[in-house]
Amino acid sequence: MGEAETTEILRRMEALRGEMKRGGVDLYLAVSTDPHTSEYIDDHFKVTEFFSGCTSDNATLIVGQEFAGLWTDGRYFISAAAELMGSGISLMKMGEKGVMSPGEYLKSALSKGMTLGFDGRSLLSCDGKKFRKICAESGASCDSSYAPEEKLWALRPPLPCHPVWILPKEYRGMEFSEKIALVRRKMEEYHAHSHVLSKLDDIMWLLNIRGADVECNPVALSYAMISPSTVDLFLQKGERTAAFDDYAKANRVKVHDYDDFFTYLGEYHFEGPVLVDENETSYATLSIIESKAEVILKPNPTKLLKARKNPVETEHIRKTYLKDSAEVCRFLIRMKKMVADGGVTETGAAHVMDGLRASLPEFLDLSFPTISAYGPNAAMAHYAASEESDAEVKREGFLLVDSGGQYMGGTTDVTRTMACGPLTEEMKRDYTLVAAANLRLMNAVFLKGTSGGQLDILAREVLYRHGLDYNHGTGHGIGYILNVHEGPQNISKSKTRANAEMEEGMLISDEPGVYKEGRYGIRIESILLVVKDKETEFGEFLRFEPLTFAPIDLEAIDLRFLEAPDIDRLNDYHRMVFEKVSPFLNDEEREALREATRRIG
Repeated sequence: MGEAETTEILRRMEALRGEMKRGGVDLYLAVSTDPHTSEYIDDHFKVTEFFSGCTSDNATLIVGQEFAGLWTDGRYFISAAAELMGSGISLMKMGEKGVMSPGEYLKSALSKGMTLGFDGRSLLSCDGKKFRKICAESGASCDSSYAPEEKLWALRPPLPCHPVWILPKEYRGMEFSEKIALVRRKMEEYHAHSHVLSKLDDIMWLLNIRGADVECNPVALSYAMISPSTVDLFLQKGERTAAFDDYAKANRVKVHDYDDFFTYLGEYHFEGPVLVDENETSYATLSIIESKAEVILKPNPTKLLKARKNPVETEHIRKTYLKDSAEVCRFLIRMKKMVADGGVTETGAAHVMDGLRASLPEFLDLSFPTISAYGPNAAMAHYAASEESDAEVKREGFLLVDSGGQYMGGTTDVTRTMACGPLTEEMKRDYTLVAAANLRLMNAVFLKGTSGGQLDILAREVLYRHGLDYNHGTGHGIGYILNVHEGPQNISKSKTRANAEMEEGMLISDEPGVYKEGRYGIRIESILLVVKDKETEFGEFLRFEPLTFAPIDLEAIDLRFLEAPDIDRLNDYHRMVFEKVSPFLNDEEREALREATRRIG
């Protein structure tokens, strides 16, 4: 952070503390999300970034008169430390030994007569309830409607507003009437009369519509309420089109203004229990419902329905990933030449990748801003190049590029790390182990009912043998023309996050890595589709079908660190890459791909 930016953050923190004094708030808590618990959020909702300058998309900021701390996870330790330098805000490394969680800090800091303030609209209901309990146990009060940014953020960006569009019938695979019937069936199982939905991608999936209110995520700001006979949708007036209004009318969806949701909820007469997913609903929303009706806290039914892609979706996804993979291969081939010629920067490499994707007729948008990181910058798992940090890609070391696209037909995500020139033995060892980890997971066969937590060790074990690990999950779900990160499926060593079972039709990423601060970072990410393998007297077995076809850089492979089955897996994967992608390439590109996927060992 530059001197001017640091000075501005110090000014904002001073103004915030002044506002807290005037409002009788002793501790202020803010989180880096929006009222819909979105991972990627519009600039309008970036309150933690406004006050702290930290761009982490998983941040909790707590401010008192004497102390301010920002909690974030391992993906952002390096970048957050740089962004917070000189701000007076302490970096609290979540999960690290000796570091209190936000809840633990509040327990230690709150006492009788104090007040904790937060905006319940942007806080998860489960977190809000936890903080409310901490206040009660400490003898403190809780102001859940405290939003100081509304006074202090003079140039706050307006709410995003873009016309929604209807997903063409040939891309759906399931109509709204079929989807709502499945949701209502699940509501009956839970003995729920109503269901309130806040998560944007779930609402888009259910209604077969898409929007553009979140960068790289084709979603529209919205809420939905479902009963046995009605569906109420809350959408900004500027997002409605004549075609959408006709579509909504035909499907008996009553449309209200987005800004009226909380008023409508407060006045609504619930005729029975209400189904709410507290992991996807704001504290403000749940608080209103709890004051009026019995609440059934169960997982949102659309989450699992959306995760299991139907045959029409998987057909489009396979085609989309193949076309996307061809552009990734073109990029890797082109980048080898450009790096050798010199003068390439991180942002220059990203522009090349983005331009190749944009050339495809089905391209809609990126699925997230491309991460192009060279050398030490790649040690930050979610690094974003800026004018100040835009490094030249030299003829040595690693370039890591994590990118993806939104297409009419699918959402893609892929990471490849390429050798730009000479590598040390340590770098080759680490790269080879990451490649082995990626391929071991990709080739897994497992019994139906296996969770992501059980599969995680298949990737990490080869790294563990050498005392290596990575501080992020191994895999996340991917949406269909929706969010690049999707649940409930994930592959992680987390005891609380990786309980969902892998099911046929799910997409999952496979992205082990090694990151060495100040030196280099390596990640290899491929996307996998869960498919049926076989059924025997011992049960039904599933496996992964790779959707990403892009070479693993053989210049960085050290055969000494591969076992014989690892070499076979690498050769088999490269054979598939060449067979599937080469028809999309010209003669020169085809020969370069042939060399990049040559048989080794």
